[in-house]
Amino acid sequence: MSTTPETLRWYGGGYPSTDPAGIQQVLAQLEQPCFIVSTAQGAGAAAGGTAAAGGDGPAVLAAVPALPPHRLGSAAFRAAHGVRQSYMAGAMAGGIASADLVIALARHGFLASFGAAGLLPKTIEEALARFAAEIPGLPYAVNLIHSPSEERLEREAVELFLRHGVRCVEASAFLGLTPHLVRYRLAGLRREPSGRIVAGHRVIAKVSRSETAERFMRPAPTAMVDALLRDGLITPEQAQLAHHLPLADDITVEADSGGHTDRRPLPALFPVILRLRDQIQHEHRYATPVRVGAAGGLGTPAAVAAAFTMGAAYVVTGSVNQSCLEAGTSPATRELLAQAEVTDCVMAPAADMFEMGVELQVLRRGSMFPMRAAQLYQLYQAYDGIDALPAAQRERLESQVFRRPLEDVWKECVEYFGRRDPEQLARAADSPKRRMALVFRWYLGMASRWAVTGQRDRAADFQIWCGPAMGSFNAWVSGSYLKTPENRTVADVAHHLMRGAAFHTRIAHLATAGVTLPASVTDYRPVPLEPAALTEAAR
Repeated sequence: MSTTPETLRWYGGGYPSTDPAGIQQVLAQLEQPCFIVSTAQGAGAAAGGTAAAGGDGPAVLAAVPALPPHRLGSAAFRAAHGVRQSYMAGAMAGGIASADLVIALARHGFLASFGAAGLLPKTIEEALARFAAEIPGLPYAVNLIHSPSEERLEREAVELFLRHGVRCVEASAFLGLTPHLVRYRLAGLRREPSGRIVAGHRVIAKVSRSETAERFMRPAPTAMVDALLRDGLITPEQAQLAHHLPLADDITVEADSGGHTDRRPLPALFPVILRLRDQIQHEHRYATPVRVGAAGGLGTPAAVAAAFTMGAAYVVTGSVNQSCLEAGTSPATRELLAQAEVTDCVMAPAADMFEMGVELQVLRRGSMFPMRAAQLYQLYQAYDGIDALPAAQRERLESQVFRRPLEDVWKECVEYFGRRDPEQLARAADSPKRRMALVFRWYLGMASRWAVTGQRDRAADFQIWCGPAMGSFNAWVSGSYLKTPENRTVADVAHHLMRGAAFHTRIAHLATAGVTLPASVTDYRPVPLEPAALTEAAR
């Protein structure tokens, strides 16, 4: 004998909304459960209240629980980093991810990584002093970028971080592990009286390849640990503890992003890295499993929601933050970014890994940089030095690209690397091809600097690191107050992306219950926030 379940009915204040605007407003009340109910006017939506069997209330067709943005992603990530939401603004080199950007997000409960790569130690120290004075006790990260051609910079950056007590670094562009990165991680290890191992230095590794991810998911290599111990850079206890935890706490799977990227599709790459994490966790049985986050292409709430649905512990944004007021770049660059479309990105040679043929993703709109940089790399491959260039090619470079004699550019290189990294000059002393590489890298490096400073006479050479997320963000905010760059702030953008992601997640849950909603209801649109709303979201 079977029985039919009794219909659940909704009971709450007010009356269910049946018009599209009212239904959307109910769905957007993320702090309240949402009930889809049957009314005389058709299906309606109600926020809050309860469902119970029996009575004469409207019949419940479907329901979704409350889903405030701070429930998305990993609670362990939020606890480990002391943040309110599982959201991070990734580093953009040269201080584009500025101190102002980091401070603004920290004050609103978000983690951000300072773009220390390419900056002089004095400039980095000034930023660290600001963090200590303006956001004491609040979380932040500092970027540590792999510098295969300038090893001294990586070493000095780690020494600076250790001296100033930086507790979290975002490691990016690493092709393999280096002693400097391993030293930073291990120098923060200690064992509490309870026996628990504490990692005082957290590492968030940004990767786009499984072999690189695996290196960060495993303990530090024994040979590097032994060498650091011999050199007195870590203690015997730290060397012993190194074998009990992974090199990184968090792995950011970087898909089709701005700057250094392999342009892998996130839905294809992320599950591979997540499965790898599970395999290594099964092998090592870490007390705290490595968390896996997602980055690249996350420019809309729907994309952020999709990343969390795939299992991301946290999400990382980059390109969209560069168009915000706090970014350390020029108004001219922000204006170009605000006009970008999804197809306006292209790959170009990277200054820091020029000789290796490594490329990064930049904005093509309004700039000749991608084409000129590609031509420089072609010349580097074809000729053995500056003096080997055909006269016509050299004249074109001097008049159109460098706008000065190449001998003068070389003198600037000598002066620059003499202060920053003399080893570069030593390696180039007997190698015309290395000298040519340094001269060509001058243009690549200056092109990003011109974009940051907004140098008008060099607007055609702006190198703006950017991924297709910028175009999708612009399309989403078109028609809203965020269309104008002057209205974009990093905390506002973060708030809308996360709140919109929670909204889209609830829509998806209703869809699995068979509820079909019109497009006008499912489109989350950003509206200006009162300061109190942002403050409340940070709590």
